[in-house]
Amino acid sequence: MVQEKHIFPVIAIPIHKLFVFLHHWYSYIDNLVMSKASQLLKPLMPILSAVYGVAIIYVTALPVGGDHPGFLGESLTWLFTLVGIALTLFLVHRIEPKVFPAAGQFPLKLPKSSVIAGLLLMAPLWLALKEYIVFGITSLATTIQMEPLAYTTAELRDDLLSSVHAVLLAPLLEELCFRQMAISIFRRRSTQIVVCVVMAILFGTLHVRNFPGAFLSAMVYGLVFIWSRNIWYSVALHAGSNLASTLLAVYCWLHWGDMQMTKTPVIILPDEKVVIISLFLAIAGVVLLRKK
Repeated sequence: MVQEKHIFPVIAIPIHKLFVFLHHWYSYIDNLVMSKASQLLKPLMPILSAVYGVAIIYVTALPVGGDHPGFLGESLTWLFTLVGIALTLFLVHRIEPKVFPAAGQFPLKLPKSSVIAGLLLMAPLWLALKEYIVFGITSLATTIQMEPLAYTTAELRDDLLSSVHAVLLAPLLEELCFRQMAISIFRRRSTQIVVCVVMAILFGTLHVRNFPGAFLSAMVYGLVFIWSRNIWYSVALHAGSNLASTLLAVYCWLHWGDMQMTKTPVIILPDEKVVIISLFLAIAGVVLLRKK
């Protein structure tokens, strides 16, 4: 009986030590593999993020590939985009921090509602400034032929339908792909800014007819992301800019102002009334941001 009492400890202790040894060895191998993968993938991540973003955006845009996709096509685009957002959030929140620990410095925590509201209010002024900057730069290189901007009822209806995706879904997906995934893995601020420029060029290239405006927007969204260390700041500014564009379409359709546009590149110049209103909205936005 005395010997039987000692049988279990004699067997259990070596087995426990074996499991501890295997666990430590597995952790070492796992960390080594992750470290090697991180070193290999890190320089390529901006390009890989852009390729991933282009692929996701292309898939989500398939249902609206025709001239008049209608409500069914837009609904499928909303569904595909939601799936893309869920997949990208999983990659950003679960996978990327394991491979690149530096990604943890940019958490996905939602800011206060006052911050979101402030950025949304500042977005119309940013949109107006961007259009005038692009107009000024482009006019230095070539002669720009402007024409009055007008909307038919059918065009406005299509714009309002597509604005659901442009305001509520596309900004989040694009910011996650072109800002969060590409920039957050780098610790140095200088490297983050370089990657921001690279991603802005790639983002602008996707918007062939509006490269200058898309490049400027991507630069601002990227710098806001780097400064705030929170992707929701960029998402709010991006969504607010798209919302302002939709409201300008309604403004033109109602014939409340005189706006000019050119198609190559796409430039829409708001009139003085829009600029003044945007300025007052931006002041209100700054007040809200200071309360954070």
